[in-house]
Amino acid sequence: MNPLLLSQAEYVTVFDRISRLALGYLASLPDQPTFPQITGAESQTAFLYPVPEKGIGSAALDDLDKVIADVRAQGPRFFGYVLGSGEPVAAAADLLASVLNQNVTAWRSGPTAVTLERVVVGWIAEALGCDGFTGSLTGGGSSANLMGLAMARESRIPANESGVQRSGAIYASEQVHMSIGKAVALLGIGRDNLRLIPCDQSLCMRTDALRDAVQHDLITGITPIAMVASAGTVATGSIDPLAEIADIASEFDAWFHIDGAYGALAAIAEPEKFVGLNRADSLALDPHKWLYQPLDCGCLLYRDATAARVAFSHSGDYAKSLFADPIEGFAFFEESMELSRRFRALKLWLSLRYHGLASFREAIRNDLSCAHYLASLIEHEPELEAVAPVSLSAVCFRYRPAGMERNYLDKLNRNILQAVVRRGKVFLSNATIHGKFALRACIVNHRTTQGDVRQVVEEVLSVGRKLLEKADS
Repeated sequence: MNPLLLSQAEYVTVFDRISRLALGYLASLPDQPTFPQITGAESQTAFLYPVPEKGIGSAALDDLDKVIADVRAQGPRFFGYVLGSGEPVAAAADLLASVLNQNVTAWRSGPTAVTLERVVVGWIAEALGCDGFTGSLTGGGSSANLMGLAMARESRIPANESGVQRSGAIYASEQVHMSIGKAVALLGIGRDNLRLIPCDQSLCMRTDALRDAVQHDLITGITPIAMVASAGTVATGSIDPLAEIADIASEFDAWFHIDGAYGALAAIAEPEKFVGLNRADSLALDPHKWLYQPLDCGCLLYRDATAARVAFSHSGDYAKSLFADPIEGFAFFEESMELSRRFRALKLWLSLRYHGLASFREAIRNDLSCAHYLASLIEHEPELEAVAPVSLSAVCFRYRPAGMERNYLDKLNRNILQAVVRRGKVFLSNATIHGKFALRACIVNHRTTQGDVRQVVEEVLSVGRKLLEKADS
């Protein structure tokens, strides 16, 4: 008998124990610290033992309590980065997806899995007002941005066969996500050809500056490849003027890509913020952010599947489809850089069906409301100041006691951030806004309430005052 095969009773023991641990973790989330009380050295020592030559059976499960105890908990007061909250129905589906172990590469390799992915991609496109768009689920927004810009490059300065033969430029705001810079480097366009366009006081791309940059490049013989608009920048959630950028892209025959990894899915709740979203040639978004799905679950939508096939179709003979039927002959690998692909769609399909789109709209509106509530608390607190408008659910602010010199404020707020995170009551991140170091709370969590948000202000004030007292003593 193969030693990796277990009896049904042993499988039941493993799955039951893991399920109980998961349910216990979910029940404890509201009371969990937002950062574990553990150092880097302690975390390494806890698990730094050799792989066993002989298995230890169910005793291997004993250390799972230790794993759970020292994770960074995804509770209602985690406001760092832009990270969704792992909706539990979707998480349960993810377990089943792993057991089913479908390779979602082509219909023939996973008929139901491929079908469900095409269905949920269609649902997302329709919910965003992008009817007729197709696409695929990805590992995240970074890979979606890379693929969107690969389609752009191949449509404007084809390079798949002979490499990049002429100069081309990508245009994005100075607030653009770092994945865009990585993408232009990986695609051989070069980061020197990424034009970072200045922003206005609301941290949105200035279209007059965009037009000037394009016209300058045309004079010097550089082809405008793509214009990248942000539908929710990672620092502040600012939304570029999508419709205006779409007009300029059309005027200069450039590809129009929207990085909506953070914000685009908020269009199902507040579509008026995202006018022009449906004019994109490609659109990156992350259901593992604002559809609260467990990692990983990104998405790339595009207007024309032919452009995707031109960019990505390159199949070995063993992989070529022998099916003439358009459904049975469909292959994601002909429209994606991925070949082996996990069954990401199952969790999203089950979660959407279980809760309904209206529930997700309500959850997103609650996050937006909580952000504006936090902004109002900051506005009415003399020791705090806002440093950026609240466009979506990212709130950037800092502690600013009366009379303190500006040069010391950055250092003070860095120290506040480190102390707040270590205390474990709320988790904040940081951003640099107009040259100022800022504390940043980003609310993308279906568990968050106004009570949780109030603790942000309470913690920052408490830590800030204690640091000042210590400095004065």
